[in-house]
Amino acid sequence: MFVDTSCSESVRRPPPKPQRASGKVRMVFRRRDGVTHLFRLHQDGSAKVRFPRATNGIPEAVLINTAGGMTGGDVFGTEFELLEGARATLTTQACERIYKSTGALVSVTNRIEVGAGARLDWLPQETILFNGGRMTRRLEADLADDAELLISEATVFGRAAMGETIQSGTFRDRWRISRDGKLIFADELRFEGNIACQLMRPAILAGNAAMATVLLVASECEQFLEPVREIIGNAGGASAWGGKLLVRLAAADGFSLRRVLIPLLAEFSMGRSLPKVWQL
Repeated sequence: MFVDTSCSESVRRPPPKPQRASGKVRMVFRRRDGVTHLFRLHQDGSAKVRFPRATNGIPEAVLINTAGGMTGGDVFGTEFELLEGARATLTTQACERIYKSTGALVSVTNRIEVGAGARLDWLPQETILFNGGRMTRRLEADLADDAELLISEATVFGRAAMGETIQSGTFRDRWRISRDGKLIFADELRFEGNIACQLMRPAILAGNAAMATVLLVASECEQFLEPVREIIGNAGGASAWGGKLLVRLAAADGFSLRRVLIPLLAEFSMGRSLPKVWQL
């Protein structure tokens, strides 16, 4: 007697696991002979970093995700350390895209240490959340007593130019900034479920689809408050207290957001131009 078991075996066989991407980059910069140099570098998986030639003596680190985007289950992380007196800028090669997930979250963890007298400008390009995308991101920074830090994180919900809108998904963004181990700034952002409805609320984005949070931690940051308010106009708000200046921006789309964000970051950078990849 012949029994065909091929069908039953195929039923019992577990489904193939989806391919997931992961990557980690660790960088350490130090100042020597008056110039900041890369001291240590480790890169793993789909996370890579490149260093364009510095034109002003301040090195730029450009993060690259060779996976071409992120989706549920992907895990990425960056560790960035500036030793005493060093200065550097971190950015990304392009906007990071968070694609639809079947349930799992994209996980991104960024850790920053800025030593005495050092300054880091953390300026990644926008994160684009597609419909059904699910992401959680953490940023933890510890600064020395006189260190400075500029952070900009921009998010676009869908791509209006391509006729794409976002209806649902998850986006969580958690910031914890400390100075000498003492917490000085905490921020928690969470969109979950019906994001389209949440974006329409007047107290959230009032129908806009792009937003940015910019934070400058520096001893004399209050001097930027009035110039910053002139730059952003009705696109957001700014406040300064205790050596921190915080800006919230909202815009109809990513292009409109950049029209405000670029001159704002240039003001914080004392007129120095943004990384080259922002201008390509």
